[in-house]
Amino acid sequence: MSEIGIYARVSTTDQDPQRQLDELRAFAQDTYDDPEIHEYADIISGTETDRGDEYQRLRGDIEDGHLDTIVVHELSRLSRLGAGKIHEFLEFCLSHETGMRDLEVGLEISLEDDLVDRAVSQLIAGVMGDLARVEHKQKLRRIQSGIDAAKEAGKWTGRPPAGFDVENGYLRVNADEFLTVRRALERVGQGYTYAEAADGIPVAESTLRSLHDDRRDLYFYGEATDDRLQAAVQQLKPLEEPDIPSETTIPEQEIRTIVRDEIRRHQQ
Repeated sequence: MSEIGIYARVSTTDQDPQRQLDELRAFAQDTYDDPEIHEYADIISGTETDRGDEYQRLRGDIEDGHLDTIVVHELSRLSRLGAGKIHEFLEFCLSHETGMRDLEVGLEISLEDDLVDRAVSQLIAGVMGDLARVEHKQKLRRIQSGIDAAKEAGKWTGRPPAGFDVENGYLRVNADEFLTVRRALERVGQGYTYAEAADGIPVAESTLRSLHDDRRDLYFYGEATDDRLQAAVQQLKPLEEPDIPSETTIPEQEIRTIVRDEIRRHQQ
């Protein structure tokens, strides 16, 4: 029986490593006699320097001698994990009597190869890993270049702030949501807790806290340092003054209670 480790990796939580695992499992079942398959899958960005937890577990199983061969979809799945050059991982595998196979180009490094074949295979794998890293860096630069160009054109990239939508790349105020957030921020200014102010609105308490700390002037006065936000909020101006007591920090409900009790005392 062959002990086969299959490793899959995706870059974001929106991606599912299951497709990679299914293909690797099918390959292992077709290639090896009665294989015992061990699965490892990570979700980790190519820009991160930390190794994935499953990658660490894979290395541990290799070191403990539990695996005969590692099968990956493509070597770049390993070369971007911050573990050093790909040939260093291959040397680690071979030093623990574990082979390596790559489905993308059919690269195979086996313990049965002689030293020359291993050296050539490791050299090829190292070059492939280096090229994968270069390609990834170029891709990131292209993405960043596109983002910078969009910003220069006044377009919004990424998720819009609370109270705004993105239409044809430009921010537009969602009036109902904007004013709802504004009212919640007013309640914070009146003395309510963030949890109380966020109750019943489509904004999380943590988001409301962040908006209060970083963008309060945007919602209260239509003022922003980001020209794209400033342009979008112009359609709401002039904004009414925030409903925040200037001479008291007593919450609104407590003020109403005090007034009601005072009226009742006079009536008696």
